[in-house]
Amino acid sequence: MRAVQVQEYGGPEVLRTVETEVPEPGPGQVSVDVAYTGVNFADLKARGEGYRVPSLPFVPGLEVSGRVRALGEGVSGVEVGQEVAALTAGGAYADVVVTDATTVFPLPSGVDLRTAATLPTVLPTAYALVHAVGRLQPGETVLVQGAAGGIGTAVGQLAKAAGASGVFGVVSGAAKAKYALDHGYDDVFVVPSTTDSVQFVDEVRAATGGRGVDLALDPVGGETFRASLASLAVFGRLVSFGNASSAEPWQVGQPELYPTGLSVSGFSILTLAQTAPGALRALTEKAFAAVAEGVVSLPVTAEFPLEEASEAHRLMGGRTSTGKLLLRVA
Repeated sequence: MRAVQVQEYGGPEVLRTVETEVPEPGPGQVSVDVAYTGVNFADLKARGEGYRVPSLPFVPGLEVSGRVRALGEGVSGVEVGQEVAALTAGGAYADVVVTDATTVFPLPSGVDLRTAATLPTVLPTAYALVHAVGRLQPGETVLVQGAAGGIGTAVGQLAKAAGASGVFGVVSGAAKAKYALDHGYDDVFVVPSTTDSVQFVDEVRAATGGRGVDLALDPVGGETFRASLASLAVFGRLVSFGNASSAEPWQVGQPELYPTGLSVSGFSILTLAQTAPGALRALTEKAFAAVAEGVVSLPVTAEFPLEEASEAHRLMGGRTSTGKLLLRVA
């Protein structure tokens, strides 16, 4: 079968399509004939920095749609040939992928394989940020970094559906701002570089009458994390769900939190899959239901054949992409 491997860390050019053995599922696992693979920023960090890479060579990719190929011992709830979406620990840039049965989900009614490939990482993460971790309440306000990306696109719609009185986004360019305004955002602040991140604090304060936002969602880290914290209202909440800046891990304590009763939490869908698969499954089922009910949609804005994975990485790495990028496999 075909697989796209990282044999050395570097730019998009290190992604190489190779022929390799078809993997077989072990106990509690499922193999899937892949139709589409979602491209995520975590894939770029794996390729360039070794993020969550156990060893080389490595096949990136965290989410797929396709049909069940084979079942490992003890697996129930899905059948060979059934259309599914799946979250994986890696290996999804390939014709066949093996993953734990707990992260394989039958497709909701009316959801096709192309749409399904956008769901396994983005939708549960967005749903958790708004509901399970962020605990957004009707009438509250929310600030979202990366508002035009996959997670940002879903969060804008989910926050609006949850009754947020103000949904504010931060993006890197005017075209992204226009896109975000079409997907649930009330106002979008353009910050061309993360080094300019402090500038959005004043804009947030102005947009909220000096109050700040109730909930801030940050996948960037570093100075952007600090600026998001400074954008919070009294009793505000900040959720960190990534470190795209590759800055030193954030640290925050009593001096920052005590004065106005702030709280900071974190979320990682990949870690949740390892530590609390039951909670992940419940979360994913709720997120998929929101798609089936038409509450949220995630546009596919670019699609590449598997052999052109490097081009997908160049597009995402250039900070010009919006929505969701896919690799077409089958």
